[in-house]
Formats: sequence, C-alpha cells, structure tokens
Amino acid sequence: MTEHTVKQYDEELDGIRTRVLQMGGYVEQQVVQAMECLIEGDLGLADRVIENDQRVNVQQVELDEACTQIIARRQPAANDLRTIMTVSRAVTDLERVGDEAKKIAKVARTLMQSDLGGPPRVQMKHLGQLAVQQLRKALDGLARLDLDASAEVVKDDHELDAEFKAVMRQLITYMMEDPRTISRGIDVVFAAKALERIGDHAKNIAEHTIFLVHGRDVRHIGVSEVLKEVGYRPSV
Repeated sequence: MTEHTVKQYDEELDGIRTRVLQMGGYVEQQVVQAMECLIEGDLGLADRVIENDQRVNVQQVELDEACTQIIARRQPAANDLRTIMTVSRAVTDLERVGDEAKKIAKVARTLMQSDLGGPPRVQMKHLGQLAVQQLRKALDGLARLDLDASAEVVKDDHELDAEFKAVMRQLITYMMEDPRTISRGIDVVFAAKALERIGDHAKNIAEHTIFLVHGRDVRHIGVSEVLKEVGYRPSV
C-alpha cells in the first residue's frame, strides 16, 4: 500500500476505536441516570433514559457497518483484525448494557406510577456504584490498552456478584415480612439483575481487551488463570 493509503487505513482504525469509546461513555451515562431515577424517583429522567436507548442502537448499527466496511476494503490481518474484532464484540456488549439501563429505567417508572409506593428500601445504590465502576474501568482499560486494568475488572467481578446476592437476600426478607411488598420487590429484583448483567458485560469488554493486547482468548478460563496469563500486577 502507498503511504497515503496506509495513513488513511490507520485513521479508519483510530476512528472506530474512538467511536466505540464514545459509545461507551454514552452508555455509562445511561446507567448512571437509570440508577438516579430509580433511587430518586425522577419520572422525567426515566422517560429520557428509555427514549435515549434508541441512540445506543443507532451507534451499534453504525459501528458494525464501519467494521464491516474496513474488513471488506482493507482485508486486515494480525493485530488490525484483532482490533476490529474487539471493537465489534465491545459494541455488542455496550448495546446490551444500554438495554439493561433501559430495563432499570422502566422498573423505576413502574414503581413511581404504582399506588403501592416506591421501591423497597434495600441497598441498591452500592450495587449500582459497583456496576458503573466496573464498566468505567473496563472502558478505561480498552482506551489505554491496559492489561492490568482489564485483569482487575475480571478479578473484581465476584465482588459485584456478592453484592447482588446480598440485595437478593434483603429483598426476600423484605417480601417475607410484608407480603404487600411482593409486587414491588419483584420489580426491584429485575433492576438488581440488570445491574449484575452490566457487571458481566463489563467483564466481557475487559476480556476482549486482553484478547486484543495479549492475543489470547481468556473468556472461558478461570480468574486465576487469567491473572497468571497476563502477569497481573495489582496497583498499590
């Protein structure tokens, strides 16, 4: 390829990397706002989160098309092909995170419109913070191609899972003590599960980054093996 063609190709690759990170920032905002409307009871914000999910869908379609076009025109190999595969996989996970944010906003709207009152008083805020933290760290690892940050997301997934189980125990106790709260409790179960799934998608993105940087697919090996594979060095 000529120097001009190589430069143009590099710009195309940089472009899709930038766009997937922009999509990630927007999706993260969706999650933060969904949690805000669930905890604070902001009906208008819930409606906006639900409506804005369409923008996430558009970003997914556009990025998928961009990846397809690069593959068709440039026939990438080696690291360039891994970059495109990583972007494509991350886009899919981000779209699903957007779907989970939409679910949380719908739960918030249902609870606010119900005559039974707001959500049961369980510790959803901390679960939401952990999910956002995992997503943010995964996106930062992707932006900086940081193996340690990405491995840390994989390592810390168990913490979010443990918090999810704690919320489930609280909800079960709440509903057993007052059967009138069962309807609301089930709605909150859906929101808590959505946050747990957001953590799973963040872990997926971190694993995609490890594949891009390290060249090894670590999606189906244990956490200890992932950490050993990348030579994880915990931050101090």
